[in-house]
Amino acid sequence: MGKKNLESKPKRLHKHTIAFNDKEFKVIGQYVSKYKIKNKSKFFREAIIATILQKVEEDYPTLF
Repeated sequence: MGKKNLESKPKRLHKHTIAFNDKEFKVIGQYVSKYKIKNKSKFFREAIIATILQKVEEDYPTLF
């Protein structure tokens, strides 16, 4: 990765904390182990954004 690629990535400056109960935490742990997910932060970001984009697309106003 060159210097140009590093500069073009937007910086993540806004942090948000989320809490899970024991069952949710266990399921997440099993999922990331099964699918060999190495970066849980990236996984959560992608899952959240994918869900939001899907909902926005569903709610998009149409003419007919």
